[in-house]
Amino acid sequence: MDLERPSRPRRAIPASRAIALLTATALVLSGQPSFAQPKPGGPGNGLPLIRDSEIEQLLRDYTAPILKVAGLSQQNVKVVLINARVFNAFVMDGRHIFINVGALYDSKTPNEIIGVLAHETGHMAGGHLSRLREQLANAQTASIIALLLGVGAMVGGAAAGRSNEAGQIGMAAIQGPQEMIRRNLLSYVRAQEESADRAAVKFLNATGQSAKGMQDTFKRFADDMLVIASRVDPYQQTHPMPKERVIALEELVKTNPYWDKKDPPELQLRHDMMRAKLAGFLERPDTVARRYPSTDMSLPARYARAIAAYRYGELSGALAQIDALIQTQPNNPYFHELKGQALLESAHPVQAIAPLRRAAALAPNAPLIRVMLGQALVATGENRYSDEAISLLRVAMQREPETPEVYSQLAMAYGRKGDVAEADLASAQAALARGDMKTARELAARAKTRFPTGSPGWVRSDDIVGLKEVKAGFFGGSRFTIGPARSGSSLTGPSQ
Repeated sequence: MDLERPSRPRRAIPASRAIALLTATALVLSGQPSFAQPKPGGPGNGLPLIRDSEIEQLLRDYTAPILKVAGLSQQNVKVVLINARVFNAFVMDGRHIFINVGALYDSKTPNEIIGVLAHETGHMAGGHLSRLREQLANAQTASIIALLLGVGAMVGGAAAGRSNEAGQIGMAAIQGPQEMIRRNLLSYVRAQEESADRAAVKFLNATGQSAKGMQDTFKRFADDMLVIASRVDPYQQTHPMPKERVIALEELVKTNPYWDKKDPPELQLRHDMMRAKLAGFLERPDTVARRYPSTDMSLPARYARAIAAYRYGELSGALAQIDALIQTQPNNPYFHELKGQALLESAHPVQAIAPLRRAAALAPNAPLIRVMLGQALVATGENRYSDEAISLLRVAMQREPETPEVYSQLAMAYGRKGDVAEADLASAQAALARGDMKTARELAARAKTRFPTGSPGWVRSDDIVGLKEVKAGFFGGSRFTIGPARSGSSLTGPSQ
């Protein structure tokens, strides 16, 4: 005869531990979605950002008509590039759309990226972030109620001498509602995603653009997720399941009268140039050679090979390829910028000045090119360039107030002139942009003693000294490069 083994009694969880457990859950629910974000307090923390004038201008051109029809053209929305291979884009506030360079690299047409940007704009126009925070606050309230009910059961049971039973009942009262709250939140987020899809198609219709790229993107996701999705609980997902999303989109895009409309050839070329630039800067040279073989004489292929040559080859050979690009398109500011960058990063700042001046003249609204020119002027170590550097950098500062490098270069330019007060103030502003409050205050206090009382520099220094708290801007607490830089991680490497 088989006898059932006596079950081991479960030890009751103390009420204090249950409270701590649920309090932690409540805090998680009250926070923002777990996207990476800049951390104040020092450089090197936060998002691995990429800054590039050419790519940022192209993305502004992609988003401008979308933002206009969405009623957001006055919000000064910026598209921020993240150096990560995975295909992703998201919003965190009403002023920034974050997009991984992997998304740009994988997209074959402008329309594909425009569809992604339209979707993220749908989140912003729909006020989804503020509504999500409200839902998170409601979830926290529900968590606290569940906590009180569970703890009440524990305390009541313990008072009656049934502590083990009370512990089990109390934890069931806590954990059951928590699961329901979590599923409700995920359901709410999925509804927001579907709403953003509908808004995106609406924006594309209003701007006379095809929704095909958007559908192709999500269909590719669906194909990639086909095996994984079969093992995933749909109620555990923050996005609609791939198959259902594609089906819903197919119904939506039927209302798009521009389905067969192609991207203009000149826009397609700019998109191909962007992808080539990313490959040249971020891929290994052998990967660039396979993707853009020497037999391919298209402009994007030549661009990628020229960039790879300056990063890994001899400067003279790279300059020859860049000069050939300039000869093909003498008014392309980004070819001149590339030549200047290659010379500057190869310790030839004097020779870098002429091509960077030409690039700045051809792209007067590109502050990052001005910053690089200012950097070249400062790097010469010659005082005769100080005034020009200061003028350029002060203009760039108005357009890039969150970028520490602008202030750092400005500080060095003032230092070359012997203007210690302005150098200290600029250094304080660089620290402030990085979120380094302690250093910013110290430098500002020193600058304040050097300025005449009541002067503009004294007032700005005094403002920094009086600040109680500061958060680094998106470009402050993050690793960023103007270029992109030689040290950028390979797109073929692991995701960031």
